Amino acid sequence: MTAGRTSSPDSQNALAKLCETYWFPLYAYVRRRVDTVSEAQDLTQSFFVAFLEKNYAEEASPERGRFRAFLLTALQHFLSKEWDKARALKRGGGQRILSLNFDSADSNLNIDPASGLTAEQIYDQQWAITLLDRVLRRLADDYLDVEQAERFETLKPFIIGDSPGVSYADTAVRLQMKEPAVRQAVSRLRQRYRELLRTEIADTVAGPHEIEGEIRNLFATFQL
Repeated sequence: MTAGRTSSPDSQNALAKLCETYWFPLYAYVRRRVDTVSEAQDLTQSFFVAFLEKNYAEEASPERGRFRAFLLTALQHFLSKEWDKARALKRGGGQRILSLNFDSADSNLNIDPASGLTAEQIYDQQWAITLLDRVLRRLADDYLDVEQAERFETLKPFIIGDSPGVSYADTAVRLQMKEPAVRQAVSRLRQRYRELLRTEIADTVAGPHEIEGEIRNLFATFQL
């Protein structure tokens, strides 16, 4: 909503955050829909040019539901219009360009048609991965000094659940802590993770009543 209010001084920062955060799931969707990598890159780049210049974000509102669904619908409408034009797209076309790191994206993206996943399912998976990665990065920001950063990296495997092959006792030895202290530190880490996860999701749904449902939906994508 902030991104859509062009009169707001925070509008450009909010818009940059949206694009930086969520372009990769959209690119994954397009990759599943088209035949070539170059076409997928062209279409994704062109979508964001239109998104920025036509201020699609202005149309988003809590009353229209999850931002995840809004963004995918906007992309689908854009692709439909582009394909109806039946002409080749020129990358950028002299318009405003976002710096999208496609090389890095493709190295982390495995589109396997044999998996049977639809473009929508791939989009939801990549959205979940992107969101969880943001939560982890925000969590890591709580541990900025060298000693705390080392502790965070050691405890990170315990965030979702007990880490296979790594015991609390072994971790206590590595961190030179007592095992009860390690368990307490893990408990605090998990609590902070849940708080940040809920905060991140709250920014993309209509209200607090949708947070739990969105959490269930996103984690369900990993069962596909």
